[in-house]
Amino acid sequence: MTGTTGGTLTTEAPAETPRPGRWLALAVLALAVLLVAVDATVLGLATPFLSEDLRPSGTQLLWIGDVYSFVIAGLLVSMGSLGDRIGRKKLLLTGAVAFGAVSVLNAYATTPEMMIAARALLGVAGATLMPSTLALIRNIFHDPKERSLAIGIWGAMASAGAAVGPVVGGFLLGHFWWGSVFLINLPVMAVLVLVGIKLLPESRDPSPGPWDLLSVVLSMTGVISVVYAIKEGATHGLRWDVAAAAAVGAAALVWFVRRQLTLPSPLLDMRLFHNRGFSGAVLADLLTVLGLSGMVFFLSQFLQLVQGRSPLEAGLAELPAAVGAVTAGLLAGRAARRFSVRSVVTGGLAAIGVALAALVWLQSDTAYPVLGATLLVVGVGAGFSFTVTADVILSSVPKEQAGAASAVSETAYELGAALGIALLGSIVTGVYRDFAVPAGVPEAAAGEARESLGGAVEASSALPADQATGLLTSAQDAFVDGLQIASGVGAVVLLATAVAAWFLLRGQKLEEG
Repeated sequence: MTGTTGGTLTTEAPAETPRPGRWLALAVLALAVLLVAVDATVLGLATPFLSEDLRPSGTQLLWIGDVYSFVIAGLLVSMGSLGDRIGRKKLLLTGAVAFGAVSVLNAYATTPEMMIAARALLGVAGATLMPSTLALIRNIFHDPKERSLAIGIWGAMASAGAAVGPVVGGFLLGHFWWGSVFLINLPVMAVLVLVGIKLLPESRDPSPGPWDLLSVVLSMTGVISVVYAIKEGATHGLRWDVAAAAAVGAAALVWFVRRQLTLPSPLLDMRLFHNRGFSGAVLADLLTVLGLSGMVFFLSQFLQLVQGRSPLEAGLAELPAAVGAVTAGLLAGRAARRFSVRSVVTGGLAAIGVALAALVWLQSDTAYPVLGATLLVVGVGAGFSFTVTADVILSSVPKEQAGAASAVSETAYELGAALGIALLGSIVTGVYRDFAVPAGVPEAAAGEARESLGGAVEASSALPADQATGLLTSAQDAFVDGLQIASGVGAVVLLATAVAAWFLLRGQKLEEG
């Protein structure tokens, strides 16, 4: 911190916001996190209704689910760096207005293609929110212990959003059409902007240098091309367009890294990765989300379309994960200081891995206490690991680079989500499509049923009772088989990540107050 306190005492004192102001500002930042988290979770709940109304193919359904993450992942580094330059408050509030406006477009989409485009635009707006919130926390909270608690609250709000989203979304889906789940963004956005204008302090890098547009294009091209190649390759196998996208993406990322090493004011300071704790925390975040995302994306469909719960019941059924994550997130900083960073992160990751491994024995009629206990363990593990890794990442850099560091953290998160949905989602989809269609079911109905589980529910509604029961049971069994395999793969990824974190985070400590 000595490098950032070179001025006199008279210039430093105003920068220390009085304690009540800091916590009120945090409340506004938490609202922004809530906005993004709610949006991500309500989509999973609305998927069966989307399938029925827009009739997307299985591939289109995956694109609707993950194009938001793809675009965010491609833009986060650029937006984090832009916030460091023009001001994080300005970028956050501009993004919030755009997020609300594009939510309306999502709500009134009439075709799968329009929905995919609207989700992509929402990703552009979302990319401005997440790095800005973490970077502002780094600059508002100078005391390390206060900052750990603030990050815990920030993470807890993300988890609370994951719980509030399904419950509120379930209520809306029970009374209105599926587009209403996007319109709930509008009042939250309005409060965020109106209160944020008054409460949030502006912060930026005092000498950032120019914003290199070529680096922006290279980072976007590289990330989106690589993720597209992985997604399409996992779904359809190696084709010429997949190979071309992979080659273009890899070349763009290599060029991006080399360019950052030569620029006097890089978009992303690659020297950050020389810090073993920083690199270990980023890698842990990416692999953890990759292993988790497949389960999260398909769990709402399992609860509704396999176990027959209403949207509101499905949302309430997912609450234990959020309760565990909120509780663990608030205790994570204290636990990491009392024990060690690597033991808390490794223990959290191992707990998630064990919980996912338990889902390998998931059945259509698995009792809720088993599911609830599994989700609680997942939540506790995620609360500990994500909160501590975020603290490590922010503490590893000077506050002038908080935007870029936050963007790297969020990029790992979003990239992991996109890759997880692509890879694990493709496993579920691939296993599901091979289910045996009962004799006598018309070819058109069988084709619709193979596209998605929502399609199978819709197709079976138009068949005679015996055929409908046979088709739906076969489709549900195949879906559960795919979910079992995806959970097993996720468990292996998480347990391997726990081992890697144990070594990479060796000797890492959180700052003391």
